[in-house]
Amino acid sequence: MTSIQVRTFTLGPYETNCYLVWPKGGTGGGCWIIDASFDPEPIIDAVRELGLTPELLILTHAHVDHIAGVAEIRRAFPKLPIVIHEAEAAWLGDAELNLSAFTPTPVTAPGPDRSLKEGDTLELGPTSWRVLHTPGHSPGSLSVHCAGAGIVFCGDALFAGSIGRTDFPGCSFEQLEESIKTKLYTLPDNTAAFPGHGPSTTIGREKKSNPFVRP
Repeated sequence: MTSIQVRTFTLGPYETNCYLVWPKGGTGGGCWIIDASFDPEPIIDAVRELGLTPELLILTHAHVDHIAGVAEIRRAFPKLPIVIHEAEAAWLGDAELNLSAFTPTPVTAPGPDRSLKEGDTLELGPTSWRVLHTPGHSPGSLSVHCAGAGIVFCGDALFAGSIGRTDFPGCSFEQLEESIKTKLYTLPDNTAAFPGHGPSTTIGREKKSNPFVRP
């Protein structure tokens, strides 16, 4: 299997997981940043310390706790492309849609530079990743899966022992259940799942014990 290095940064008041991802092989080379929560300085510092070159900022969805640090990361890396599912391309610039209008500090973010959809393929070094549209927590929630590395970043769709909230505007439990059953639970059981909150898990563990969605 292809080796991928993942560093997790749990940031902001909602303890949002943001990820730095790069092919194994030491420092240098290209990397991705997945999600950008409040106060993203530790991510920026790590990129620089490791001598990595950010190639994409992938947003799993556009709720405020996943996009609050986009502008700061873009200032640090001005040429970094920002990508998100096409269903939420307008949410970055709309505080009501990204739910920050209901917080003390409304947030808007630059981008996206490109939108993604189900089945798109992304390349990071020698690795190939497939975009999975996993709506339910939000209309444009996405996951990115690398079969060669046995990894999926699943945003707020699936957590260790839980699932994403479905009581926000645009949410649907039925849609999220369908996404998990048909997109995530069909991945190999040993796939490592890195969620938007909480510890990592595996697809097999969630299929066996997640109380909210059964296979």
